[in-house]
Amino acid sequence: MKILITGASGFVGHQVVRALGDEHQLYLLSRHPAKARERLGTEHHYLASLDDLANLDGFDVVINLAGEPIADKRWSSSQKEKICHSRWHLTMRLTQLIEQSQTPPSVLINASAIGVYGNQEEQPVDETFMLRQTGEAPLPFPQAVCQKWETLALNASSLQTRVCVIRIGLVLGLCGGALPKMLPAFKLGLGGPIASGKQGMSWIHQDDLVALILFLMKSDTCSGVFNATAPHPVSNLSFSKTLADTLSRPAFIPMPAFVLNTLLGEMAQLLTQGQYVLPTRLIEAGYRFKFPQLNYALTDILPKKVIR
Repeated sequence: MKILITGASGFVGHQVVRALGDEHQLYLLSRHPAKARERLGTEHHYLASLDDLANLDGFDVVINLAGEPIADKRWSSSQKEKICHSRWHLTMRLTQLIEQSQTPPSVLINASAIGVYGNQEEQPVDETFMLRQTGEAPLPFPQAVCQKWETLALNASSLQTRVCVIRIGLVLGLCGGALPKMLPAFKLGLGGPIASGKQGMSWIHQDDLVALILFLMKSDTCSGVFNATAPHPVSNLSFSKTLADTLSRPAFIPMPAFVLNTLLGEMAQLLTQGQYVLPTRLIEAGYRFKFPQLNYALTDILPKKVIR
């Protein structure tokens, strides 16, 4: 198949490329094609901009994973604009290209995030949860970003193109995401729960995320929204304890909410609030998780050299 992948150089994207590269013809969108070619290989086709395309005729699949990292920098006005633009503009352009195609791709798989649910405290949620609408009241920033992002992607739906939106949770791996940033403190025995520790942490092993993307790509009857999270979310307190146990370290030093609010400002809500998200539609569609439990996922990801 001929597949277009955006965000191919990212933490998740490069793993998707590796999983698909041997069997398919890949076109990879990157702001820095030369660097991407060094990392991902010379056998693929590289695009610097979607402006190089008039339509998506001939493409079978589009996988849209691009977006400015939401947690790398404090949320200044300019950083918020980058986060929004990198998601909204690119997704809007992909939708336009699909609409302009006589033979459009059969599927668009578009990233989103579980931040779309907002802070749900200890209430479990799945894809049937009714989201707050923008007009009801000002939405928290992550929720507003994701809602518009998903709407733009779903606009590409037609009889010829099915759209699968994946609401991604905390991705566990060592090449990116939050886990490598957490390890130094936990390895020193300085880790612990954040704020109350009751907030949900809906996580997913990197291998399951890649596998479910391929599953949705091949499953002709799948469309709409899917939670890309393991079936057993945990509290922040439980996550901290499980990570510490895996590393054979204590985890009793809490991080008060006011400290994070001072250090991170509005962005602190990513850590002090949470959701217990269930992947109901994926399970109903027949996807079987390789790592449904957190302790097995962390044991697989953290080799002995990291634990030491």
